[in-house]
Amino acid sequence: MSLIAIGYVAIAALLALIMLGIPIGWAMAIVGIVGEIYVTGFAGAASKVSLTLWETGSTFVFIALPLFLLMGQLAYRTGITDDLYDCVSKWFGHMPGGVAVSAVLSNAAYGAVTGSSIASVATLGPMVMPEFRKYKYDVSLATGTLASAGTLAVLVPPSTMLVIYGVWTETSIADLFMAGIVPCLLLTVAYCATLAIWCAVKPTMGPRGARWPWPDRIASLRKLLPALSVIFVVLGGIYGGIMTPSESAAVGVLGVLGIALVMRRFRMVALVESLRHTIQTAGMVAVIVVTGILFTRFMVHTNVTADFVAAIGSWNLSLTALLLMMLVLYFILGTALDALGMMILSLPFVMPLMATAGVDRVWFGVFLCVMMELAAVSPPVGITVAVMRSVAPDVPTNVIFRGCYPFLALTILLTFVLIAWPQVALWLPRVAR
Repeated sequence: MSLIAIGYVAIAALLALIMLGIPIGWAMAIVGIVGEIYVTGFAGAASKVSLTLWETGSTFVFIALPLFLLMGQLAYRTGITDDLYDCVSKWFGHMPGGVAVSAVLSNAAYGAVTGSSIASVATLGPMVMPEFRKYKYDVSLATGTLASAGTLAVLVPPSTMLVIYGVWTETSIADLFMAGIVPCLLLTVAYCATLAIWCAVKPTMGPRGARWPWPDRIASLRKLLPALSVIFVVLGGIYGGIMTPSESAAVGVLGVLGIALVMRRFRMVALVESLRHTIQTAGMVAVIVVTGILFTRFMVHTNVTADFVAAIGSWNLSLTALLLMMLVLYFILGTALDALGMMILSLPFVMPLMATAGVDRVWFGVFLCVMMELAAVSPPVGITVAVMRSVAPDVPTNVIFRGCYPFLALTILLTFVLIAWPQVALWLPRVAR
């Protein structure tokens, strides 16, 4: 059997293992290691595995991932971010659909601290759902807003997905963080404007909330200081060239701990739980990244990657057509895989294709994160929808998905904007250099 035939058999075996329910990280490990043993023998395979483990494990920037995860967990469990929604709702709650608008803005701000869409929905969902019920919001609009707004954390720095993408593709994480800011702001504004207009035209969908006096609104701004100070130190340190992403993440962890101590919110049980969840998540990600790199190298060895790039290149697609094809591909993948699995499984084949087409790696990182936002609210997987379902168990899953469709359309619209005007993502990183 030729090398390329072995490669395609390996892809079929990988898909079969995933369909059988084996986690994607272990599926790639099995296929990659068994394939290498078959092609190069046990000694050669063992050498490649150990080399991959050492190279990935000793990557300094990879330290940023568990530290950002720990920072988000600590901020969540010490209550530093709990005041975000209270402040935002006092300023915007009186608008048409004000509670929903406040939920979107709070999710965007919360994502800037945690970098996790799941954490955003899991934290703000129980906090905001009682408000939606109090003002008799349409339940589909309410749950769909929360599930969709949580996906903003994928784009807003310090996004954990951008960190993983940066490590995998050896792309500047600082540039990736900066590139995600403008698209995230555009999407946040689009979500809020759509909700406000929709609820103004049809007030029964989202009635106005309470109108707070100006002294109360101004006083609530003080509650933002702890969260804003963490964001300023972390992102300011990166963009100011003072700290690397890994160093700024470490400073962020210390900053959250210091704020929790000053505010008398620190509890040892919160630290233990934060460390436990961070270890679990970081361990899972490390397995997927290492096995993904191992699988990628096996694909290169069998020439499948080169064959795939040559086959797509023979179609003579324009760059716009190629990127639209990527949109369709990721939309299909998003119906069956979670965001991380979708990214790791596709990068071995897609990145060489993007490099051949001359696509900027920073731009593609933002594009890929927008695709992950689509995957997070696309049936039947929809990870943020699943989290929202656990928050509101009385709401059927199809009702939550129905509420996500307008936001899904806006996210697809953002994709078209990014393809038509790449500078939307690339302008800020280039200005900052």
